Amino acid sequence: EDIDIIHFHWTRDITTVVLAKVLSKKKPKVLQSRHMSMTRFKDDFYHKWLYRNIDTIHAVTNQVKEQLIKYIPQDVRPNVEMVYLGVKERDVDKKLIEQLKQHYSIQDEFVVGIVGRIEDGKGQYILIDAIKKLQNLKIKALIVGDTMDEEYLDALKNKVKSIGIEEKVIFTGFTKEVDEHICLCDATVLATPKETFGLVVIESMVNKVPVIAVNNGGPLEIIDDGNDGLFFDRSSDELAEKIALLYSDKKKKEELAVAAYAKTRLRFDFNRQNEKLQGLFE
Repeated sequence: EDIDIIHFHWTRDITTVVLAKVLSKKKPKVLQSRHMSMTRFKDDFYHKWLYRNIDTIHAVTNQVKEQLIKYIPQDVRPNVEMVYLGVKERDVDKKLIEQLKQHYSIQDEFVVGIVGRIEDGKGQYILIDAIKKLQNLKIKALIVGDTMDEEYLDALKNKVKSIGIEEKVIFTGFTKEVDEHICLCDATVLATPKETFGLVVIESMVNKVPVIAVNNGGPLEIIDDGNDGLFFDRSSDELAEKIALLYSDKKKKEELAVAAYAKTRLRFDFNRQNEKLQGLFE
């Protein structure tokens, strides 16, 4: 196909890509976008061979960039550049949002959403525990995402039933209307133990929905705590405190939303970030 550049993301593809380059007469440039953390040294013969044949690695955060520089030996290390992921602002379907409100029986409740795959690592159970602590307030949880672990989903639903908050927790399942579901929320939560970036954070921010995120990993490079989002320590107690703050202080909630939106337009705009990424191919 007369390929000039190979751009790949999944680490599992690295061997195939490098072999393709080595066996090709054209020797295309190779760019890898690195979304995951690197936690061990890549100084064995096999990894040295792989990285010697990659031209540039695109790190999605400064933390990932630092790890790449630390763990890949300098003599074989590709050029390492950092470009944040970007998000597009799109016109949401307001009619669909109203339909979804009716479908999920959302009226005037304060809605806290968590968007992502239904699996233990995403921490949906932490939000459920927080809602239990706030059950006397008009708050509902919206749990959005495809099920990766049926046993975990069943455990979540059984937990919701056993602690008596079935009317306060909504499981939507998989949806393609992510933005519209985010717009149903007064706040969203990122509860992953260590998210490398956290695309859902900027997806919420561009929709003017405040985010409460874990205080580590990618969110540390996205959120200015108290100014355009809130951090919590991944305990249900502190999450409940932050939800209660936004529930009771509408002015603060609005200030966070406005500042978050402004930051996404300035630092995480899709077109601007895409231009930076394309510059890595040159």
